[in-house]
Amino acid sequence: MILAIDIGNTNIFIGAIDNKKTYFVERITTTIGKTNLEYAITLKSILEIYQIEPKEIEGGIISSVVPPLNRTLISAVRKITGIYPKLVGSGMKTGLNILMDNPKSVGSDMIVNSIGALGEHEPPIIIIEMGTATTMSVIDKNSRYIGGAILPGLRVSLDSMSSNTAQLPRISLDTPKKVIGKNTVDCMRSGVIFGNAAMIDGMLSRIEEELGGPATVIATGGIAKAVLPLCSHNIIYDGALLLKGLLALYEKNK
Repeated sequence: MILAIDIGNTNIFIGAIDNKKTYFVERITTTIGKTNLEYAITLKSILEIYQIEPKEIEGGIISSVVPPLNRTLISAVRKITGIYPKLVGSGMKTGLNILMDNPKSVGSDMIVNSIGALGEHEPPIIIIEMGTATTMSVIDKNSRYIGGAILPGLRVSLDSMSSNTAQLPRISLDTPKKVIGKNTVDCMRSGVIFGNAAMIDGMLSRIEEELGGPATVIATGGIAKAVLPLCSHNIIYDGALLLKGLLALYEKNK
């Protein structure tokens, strides 16, 4: 099995995976000030919880959109496993044809998700990742990455309303029973949750129109579970999509 890590702006996803199964997927808070030792202790604790010995880890791979943490996490993995993990970036073989103005500008998480999706689904494919931002990646019928869209994340939208509007409180992301709210909290929840579902549906319709037909839609990210049931499009949820993509990249670059 390999240790697969994705460093995001808000959370770091850590998982163990091989060609047979996903052994675990966990999430910790992204903290730039932490030392490699602190992250190493967290990694060790996670492995212990799942009763996985460091010697069982045969390799590692990291994708990141937070460059200041790259060296820190690489060192943390080496401390616990003795392995120098691969880092997704320029020069790594992906097998993905990226048709962008500047292919190097595409986030590593978007590339990894695309590779994971292509390993299990026929294109065209639209991939939705709901994290700090909501990203939509589009793969055409020829398995080429042709672009996408970046939308404000659900939590970012909610926090923005609360912090920039004096009379709107900070609230939890519970789905209201109705679209028409009867109090401030339910009105906010309706706008953010139902509004995000409508936004995703609208974007999917427009993307499929540009593609010239329907596409397989796959979503990942913890927040997605709250929104997907409210969407009218058929969307497949895959919480391990990123890990599958990281495993595929690791195998390609052995």
